[in-house]
Amino acid sequence: MAVTGADLIGAFAAIAAKMAAERDALCALDGEIGDGDHGIGMALGFGAVREALAELGDDAAPTEVLNTAARAFLSAVGASTGPLYATALMRAGAAVKGKDVLADGDAAALIAAMAEGIAHRGKAAPGQKTMLDAWVPAAAAAEAADGSFAEVLAAAAAAAEAGAEATAEMQATMGRAARLGERSLGHRDPGAVSAAMLIGVLAETLR
Repeated sequence: MAVTGADLIGAFAAIAAKMAAERDALCALDGEIGDGDHGIGMALGFGAVREALAELGDDAAPTEVLNTAARAFLSAVGASTGPLYATALMRAGAAVKGKDVLADGDAAALIAAMAEGIAHRGKAAPGQKTMLDAWVPAAAAAEAADGSFAEVLAAAAAAAEAGAEATAEMQATMGRAARLGERSLGHRDPGAVSAAMLIGVLAETLR
């Protein structure tokens, strides 16, 4: 299948709707081990992305869509999540630069680029109970998958979901949750959960 910039704009609109719907649940989850505002940041950031992308034409190239999304998210979210997702989206844009449409092989490149951007910006590693515990498995699954754009994203989404669930068994060693030590056990990381939601929506909309 071929994925256009317009398709990506539609996907980001769906992500914005998902984050708005899950805002309170994500905040409650974050309240268990963090500041309790993760849902607000994700809803605000992707709401800004949706508004910024609405100003682009349907002929916008994928890179333009991703770069615009990066700038909008960063402008809207000043907390750590802002730079992380801005970097992820910029890396994704660079990965598909010069392409008018995305082919099946570009799905893994997008997910891998976002995971690499988050890892680079956040200086984190898998196992530290962060959003990377969803993004890294998603990237690995996408790169191992052999199929259509939709099939690759479906594999990534399943791996992200499993990775997010696995964070409940991890002790946080990075971020605000790290101060809780063993008390962070038994709680899923909100960043990993929202990452799984994001990748899941991509898989659903870009079929």
